[in-house]
Amino acid sequence: MDVTDLDADPLRQLAAWLDAARAAGQPMPEAMTMASATSDAVPSARLVVLRGLGRGLVFFTDCQSDKGAELAANPRAGAVLHWLVPVYRQVRVAGPVERVSQDEADEYWSTRAPAGRLNAAAWHQSRVVASRAVLDMQVRDRLRRYPGGAGLPRPRRWGGFRVLPARVEFWQESPDGLHDRIRYRQGGGGWIIERLSP
Repeated sequence: MDVTDLDADPLRQLAAWLDAARAAGQPMPEAMTMASATSDAVPSARLVVLRGLGRGLVFFTDCQSDKGAELAANPRAGAVLHWLVPVYRQVRVAGPVERVSQDEADEYWSTRAPAGRLNAAAWHQSRVVASRAVLDMQVRDRLRRYPGGAGLPRPRRWGGFRVLPARVEFWQESPDGLHDRIRYRQGGGGWIIERLSP
């Protein structure tokens, strides 16, 4: 892999690698490890699902969850996508984070399956619950009020975040261990693209 093989825009390049992973049959190619930290720099990471690449990497969640609280207090994040096919690759992204608009959150909410909407509206992510029975009861309560999930409004606490790339690194395995690493970083009003040592 050479710098000349890659798109001048890292999000377009990420989209191309994501499309290649989908076409090659990579299971759940949109799975993304997202790392955040508390205001006093205690890190945490978890898997989320990449839902879009408009101006950055978009994912949706309960914004009052642990990750939502961390991103509100310390609005910077790192993300990693990893694929085994068509070749062993990973992409690392780091940068500031912003909330998606209410319209974007509503639009995505409307595409979710009814069961997914019911469940997301019923629970409060990261909160302690007494038992699974309590969660089941909360879902049944929503189902009584919104049969089949029809017309269930998006809870105000549920929305999305966008990781705005300041640095993006593309890594591709080489059988001899001399792996390719190409980094994009913002500078001078555009992207600086450089090769890193493995």
